[in-house]
Amino acid sequence: MIAGFTDIIEHANITGGMAGDDHTFTTQHVFTNDRSGDRAIITLVLNQDKILMKGRASHGWKPLGTDKTVTKSEGNRVFTIDGIPSLDLCVRYSGLPIDHPNLAMELLMNCPFQLHRDNGVSLMRPVYYIFWEDHSMLTSGNLPEGSKIRFSLPPDFDVVEQVVEENKKFRQTEMPEADALIVYNCGGRLMCLGPLISEELKGMKQAWNVPMAGMFSNAEIGPTKNGKVEMHNLTTCWVAIKER
Repeated sequence: MIAGFTDIIEHANITGGMAGDDHTFTTQHVFTNDRSGDRAIITLVLNQDKILMKGRASHGWKPLGTDKTVTKSEGNRVFTIDGIPSLDLCVRYSGLPIDHPNLAMELLMNCPFQLHRDNGVSLMRPVYYIFWEDHSMLTSGNLPEGSKIRFSLPPDFDVVEQVVEENKKFRQTEMPEADALIVYNCGGRLMCLGPLISEELKGMKQAWNVPMAGMFSNAEIGPTKNGKVEMHNLTTCWVAIKER
């Protein structure tokens, strides 16, 4: 979907989030006025001759260990990494017992993958489902064969501080003045950070000092540091807007 927008619209400026379902990962709905759907998209188009709009995505997670290579995958189902069943490798690195009753959730919160792009940008790709018959896993977003990934350290306050600092730098360098801020924050980030998520939102509010609104989403859409629009997970996306 994102590629469709960016192929048609030159220099597309897109920010948003996928609808949530209280972490059941079953069916999501979007709605507007008297219409709703579970396989639909709602778009708000702004005339940028009249409204300035700039956004960024930031996750703050620190990588762990060396690069690993996805050796077999289909879409977002990852079978092997470095030739090892993906679940077995995750258990080895996380230290979690393979019979943990909430293993997928623990891996999501404490040991998510980072997909490394050639341009130096890293995208979060956490696990959310395990296929016990072959120890493959589903990740929130595709991990193509041959892609380079790393594990992440469990989150701490540094994750929050980095996002807040990136907001401050973004305001200084990209958009010194704004009328409002819209935030799309990952629902998984809420589970991982717990009460720390309030500190992150407070820090963003203090960095901008403008009215702020947003949502917790199942996935986030926004530009990375190099300007490319990507789908994100466990990430905070923000867009600052100002009337020209």
